[in-house]
Amino acid sequence: MQQLNTEALVVGNGQEGTRTFPEVGGSQQAHILSGTRGPLLASGLQTQLHGQASRGSFPRVHRHPHSESINAYHTGGKDGEVREGGVTAAGSVRVYTCACVCLSRVGVLAGETMQFSDQEQCSWELALEEITEKISFLDKWRQIFCCHRLGTNNTTLQNHEGNHPPADETEAETGIPQPKGQGYLPSSSLCSIPKPPIISSKSGGFPISLAMATKLRQTIFGNAMQVFSYDWKKAYFRFHDPFSDLAFALEVGKGGARSIQMAVQGSIIKHLLFTREEKDCNLHSLCAVSKREQDQGLATALAGILWMAGAAEKATVCLVTEDTYVLSTPDYSGDDFTERLQLFELSEKEATERFIYDHLQCFKGEGSHGVILFLYSLIFSRTFERLQKDLDASTTHLLQPSAGSFLCRQAVLNMILTGRASPNVFNGYQRGESREILHGVLTRSEVGYLRWCKEVSEDDRLSQVGSMLKTPKLPIWLCNINGNPGVLFSTNKQLLSDWRAERRFDLYLYGGRLPQKKPVHLTVDTHSHHWERNQHEEEHVPGRRFSPVEMAIRTKWREATISWHGTAPFL
Repeated sequence: MQQLNTEALVVGNGQEGTRTFPEVGGSQQAHILSGTRGPLLASGLQTQLHGQASRGSFPRVHRHPHSESINAYHTGGKDGEVREGGVTAAGSVRVYTCACVCLSRVGVLAGETMQFSDQEQCSWELALEEITEKISFLDKWRQIFCCHRLGTNNTTLQNHEGNHPPADETEAETGIPQPKGQGYLPSSSLCSIPKPPIISSKSGGFPISLAMATKLRQTIFGNAMQVFSYDWKKAYFRFHDPFSDLAFALEVGKGGARSIQMAVQGSIIKHLLFTREEKDCNLHSLCAVSKREQDQGLATALAGILWMAGAAEKATVCLVTEDTYVLSTPDYSGDDFTERLQLFELSEKEATERFIYDHLQCFKGEGSHGVILFLYSLIFSRTFERLQKDLDASTTHLLQPSAGSFLCRQAVLNMILTGRASPNVFNGYQRGESREILHGVLTRSEVGYLRWCKEVSEDDRLSQVGSMLKTPKLPIWLCNINGNPGVLFSTNKQLLSDWRAERRFDLYLYGGRLPQKKPVHLTVDTHSHHWERNQHEEEHVPGRRFSPVEMAIRTKWREATISWHGTAPFL
């Protein structure tokens, strides 16, 4: 039998204490110096570790050279600090202070005398080994969370790995009782929003000036005092899971930014479906997309849009840096985002793709303001001078206020689709009601555009989409259906170049709404006759044949019948 007598633990800054360990055949005494905060514990028993821990914060342990029963643990200290302290009366026991997890002795209270057998001592050792293994396992998961930006932010991580406040101090500050003798992990550690991805200010771009920031705001809002709403700030480019029914598709939120996300979606489908080498043009190839292919598709789509807006001469990419270059003035309201921009000009399309791919996290990362960054890059690629020529009297700026947010005007969507910020959807130029010249679409685009709104009359010639957008080079259409954006596409690349292919064909619809789990399969028949239609369906399912999606399709193929293959019409 081995008898162990312990004293109360010493807590505080710079306090010292003495531990006496009477054993068979003699005694050993350790003189301990406590660390920055928290107690030192020297015990002849094995200890049990409580709370959350990581390999980086595991306590340094030094055993007595002549006795396997003495361990020294420290529960405080600064992060990364290792300090030697203390001497012993009988033998040399060195105690090192360092950041570590909270510890608690098992079966030993201050001033209490207990007896343990050798068998019990062995069981404690086995328990310690088992607990240590579990801590190591938990540490692996913590590293995974941090690697995927699911872990704590910098402040939380520092509190977790070192300088743990005592339970009574934490309770006083937070008002939440904390378990005694256990590590403290803030409840928000897995719920904190990652910081926006930023780059070094020495990355080689040129910083934005007050004049540029002011002109940028005026181009977007019509004045330099307006800032983006919350739904715009949180919008970024994020795909659904790879190798899924929507692996090709972006997750789209609410608000005006979704129109830009859907317009970019059309270019992503164009790349994944028709421009990738050694890939079949079918729906399966779209769904069998890996994460790397998703990233490549997004980078290619963004670069292609910017290059087209720059008239195939150059593209400008805007990224957020560490430094602030513009301060708020009475005529300019800062948002702690625009003022930190650097602009990077690239003179080759391939170089633009590589640059965006290397900095893709700045567009697809949570908290990155990725959609706003892309809009800024689009405007600077087009240049203010070209934009002024593109717009007309009907459109003086690019966004319009709506219900506390902002909606994209047609000029933004046309700039993404055609490279030119045409404010209207008809072909060429037309005169308005006041005889002013209005600017329409001048060239046939690769990705088209369809629009139907129940409040717009078919007799309104200025609101009707022209053939330049209705009949694009590829069978992909950005749709605006009662104000809701979506994408229609066909996997048949020859659909619009072979009239025979347009007799009966399949389309797929992605609307971006959360309930949608896969693209909706539609079959369009352009040569069916009215007497062949299902009269029973017409009588008993009002609106079935005239859903908004079908009406939008009929603006391209008049009198076509559409089969939804059992899916309930939406949008």
